[in-house]
Amino acid sequence: MLRIKKRHSFCSQLLTVKKVMTSSHVASQIKCELLLAAINPQQRVALDLVVPSLGTSLYGFIYAGCAEMTLLLLTTAQPCNTSCRLLQITAGSVCGMRLLWKSLDKMRCLRKRSTIPFLGFLITFLLFLNLYIEDGYVLEEDKRQLRDTSVHPPSSERYVHTFRDLSNFSGTINVTYRYLAGTPLNRKKYLTIGLSSVKRKRGNYLLETIKSIFDQSSYEELKEIVVVVHLADFDLVWCENLVQEITRKFAHHIIAGRLLVIQAPEEYYPSLDGLKRNYNDPEDRVRFRSKQNVDYAFLLNFCTNLSHFYMMLEDDVRCSRNFLTALKKVITSREGSYWVMLEFSKLGYIGKLYHSRDLPRLAHFLLMFYQEMPCDWLLIHFRGLLAQKDVIRFKPSLFQHMGYYSSYKGAENKLKDDDFEEDSIDIPDNPPAALYTNINVFENYDATKAYSSVDEYFWGKPPSTGDFYVIVFNKSTKISKIKISTGSDDRQNDILHHGALEVGEKLVGTKKGKQCSSYITLGEFKNGNIEVQDVDHKIAFDIECVRIVVTASQKEWLIIRSISLWTTQPPSQ
Repeated sequence: MLRIKKRHSFCSQLLTVKKVMTSSHVASQIKCELLLAAINPQQRVALDLVVPSLGTSLYGFIYAGCAEMTLLLLTTAQPCNTSCRLLQITAGSVCGMRLLWKSLDKMRCLRKRSTIPFLGFLITFLLFLNLYIEDGYVLEEDKRQLRDTSVHPPSSERYVHTFRDLSNFSGTINVTYRYLAGTPLNRKKYLTIGLSSVKRKRGNYLLETIKSIFDQSSYEELKEIVVVVHLADFDLVWCENLVQEITRKFAHHIIAGRLLVIQAPEEYYPSLDGLKRNYNDPEDRVRFRSKQNVDYAFLLNFCTNLSHFYMMLEDDVRCSRNFLTALKKVITSREGSYWVMLEFSKLGYIGKLYHSRDLPRLAHFLLMFYQEMPCDWLLIHFRGLLAQKDVIRFKPSLFQHMGYYSSYKGAENKLKDDDFEEDSIDIPDNPPAALYTNINVFENYDATKAYSSVDEYFWGKPPSTGDFYVIVFNKSTKISKIKISTGSDDRQNDILHHGALEVGEKLVGTKKGKQCSSYITLGEFKNGNIEVQDVDHKIAFDIECVRIVVTASQKEWLIIRSISLWTTQPPSQ
């Protein structure tokens, strides 16, 4: 009843406005503006849907003198929920019909035989009919979904069981996997490398990828890894044929427990029909990427307890030599610092490293949002949700995309990682550190940008003699090599023209942050760059600080493009 009273009040106010208006051209324009201003977004949508069918615009419809008809439309285009819609139709009809006859009697803007009253009545009738039909459809659709949910639960009872307690993200999903090759491991490894593969229309690179992983690893490295291949295609004949090839070519790795081939049965998959058409993707592409998310979720779930760390790869990559040694060095250098995902390639979901303890949560996450967006986008959101704000990527890249034909429709895919190096064991592993500078920073080009692995840099205003940029490590470390570059391709004069590189020990607190009380100079910058080898042989102590010092004032601004450090800490066993 409150809604009906408000509606009568609304109608009365607009009718009052109508009475004080003249029939002049100016008054008609004012009338149009007032009526349009009174229309809320929901009403505007309803009117925009109906009025164009009369061969005119909404503004033209009102301007033609049909204010009364507009009032009726406004009273019937109010937003409401399903439960009150029937009452609204009944009450609105009574109110609307009374106003209709009253407005017909008082119309002065058109001739007596005008067709506008008839059109207004027709529009009102169509709106009422639309509301009634829509209500019936909504109610029937709700009933149908309820029946479908109770009679045909999504995919299978076991799939529903996995979602009964989504708050327990630390637990694995209850899926019974098929072992197509290999047997359960008897001990936990250092690294699991996960691959998911489906049948391609053109090309198949899985065997080459597996071969590259094993060929580029030493015998000692092979002891620390296990490769898990998830054959995620529902074509069981294709899977059987591929398993025979894998078994024939890599039998000794399977026997040694370095290679497992698995499959998650189709009945565990959620529905892949009627998915959301986000980003205007065609239906087949939405189905492909949604299934791919589930493929990876089941793979991650299987690998949870196999090792300490997990590396995500695609089934069409090649590896750099001794990539595991480089990985272990980076992981060791970041002990004591928080991270969720380390990246060793800038492409898609190639070379993404996780703690195995995070895999259950990631698997649940991919399943929860499997139809929302592609997997690589979900990985970015997952990283952010676990409070790793910035990308942590290392160069050179350890993995390269080699597939020419995509697994989606066999389309050409020429993506390459230009940071990849075949022999990339010499990867820098900047230890966790705090960064301080007294150089005036320009905008958001702060000190962290030069030390991070992202493609950004530190940019400061002209420095003066004695200004500094200092790196203070979270814990003292041995360093074998330091390389620093200043300036950029488009600002080649924004280099450090006169500066020195120092290393220090004995941390003390100052007003400007932590600093070392004792420094030793390693060398001078030349043309804005410096590289010092064998630092651990030249310095007897464990280094706590690395400092760049400006030795002469300059008029040019300063860009520190990159700071790369190599540690000599042995990888943990």
